[in-house]
Amino acid sequence: MREGPRAWLWRGVVGLFLTFLLLLFYALWLLGPTGKEALVRVPKGATAQEVARTLEEAGLVRSAYPFSAYLRFSGKARKLVPGVYRLRGEGAFRLARALTGGVRPLTVTLTFPEGLRAQDYARRLQEAGLPGEAFLRLVEDPGPLKPPFVEGRGLEGYLFPATYTFDLLATPEELVRAMLDRFRMELTPEVEEALRRLGLSVHAWVTLASIVQQEAGAEAEMPYIAGVFLNRLERGMPLQADPTVAYALGKPLPALDRRAGDFAVDSPYNTYRYKGLPPGPIANPGRAALRAVLSPKRQDEGGRPYLYFFHARGRLFLNADFEGHLRDLALHR
Repeated sequence: MREGPRAWLWRGVVGLFLTFLLLLFYALWLLGPTGKEALVRVPKGATAQEVARTLEEAGLVRSAYPFSAYLRFSGKARKLVPGVYRLRGEGAFRLARALTGGVRPLTVTLTFPEGLRAQDYARRLQEAGLPGEAFLRLVEDPGPLKPPFVEGRGLEGYLFPATYTFDLLATPEELVRAMLDRFRMELTPEVEEALRRLGLSVHAWVTLASIVQQEAGAEAEMPYIAGVFLNRLERGMPLQADPTVAYALGKPLPALDRRAGDFAVDSPYNTYRYKGLPPGPIANPGRAALRAVLSPKRQDEGGRPYLYFFHARGRLFLNADFEGHLRDLALHR
């Protein structure tokens, strides 16, 4: 018995429907969960195709093409948030939601202590997976990033020591700008008035504070050390600050060796050889050192200006005259 055209039509319809179902199930399988977990990086400006390929390589989606197509046709391709993510392969729809604001990108929180140099900060950044080497190059040659109050070429001294939270895709410019912006918060109208009263520029303030930071054994000593240095500057005496010599030689302070001739190094940073402040900061001072320069303790109880100090037995010894300084050295060292 011959089948009529209607039977062939139904067979065709059923075949097309089954083919459609197979394709649908296959597409859903491609876009479905993989169960894998991975760390992925979505760069700034990445296209839907690039992101999809990254997820495919990480095993989070089975095929990049349908996922990128979904991102484009759903409009989510324009809403991708750059960053580093820890994701699970829970399916294309959840992944797309995560990458468009549903999940916050991973960040890193770093603390930068007072008194360290830019190279120390760069090392910490590099160890955390951030561009520390490029950060240091930018600090040494900041170009248009340099604020007008920085008189030297680089930004040593102006990288404010604090705790920062950075995106793992942070650029060197973003890292430097965050630290400079934090420094600007210290430059209040009250501080500017105090600097005018002392006759100090911002650059001189930060330079002196960086030396105070390195010389002080405790925060309570900082105003007295600042007072000694301000008194010496006022009288045209050399500062004779050991940390400036260490900076000139690129050495840590404990490594200085008088017998090796370290203190004779011919450098404008050697405050034993050259009077006045060095060309720029020797480290990045914190708030306590900066404020100590603005509120120094300059005189003893008799009103005599402090001109000498040294540390011994965990104490700071201050003197207004050289004879007293030598006497205390003999007694306590």
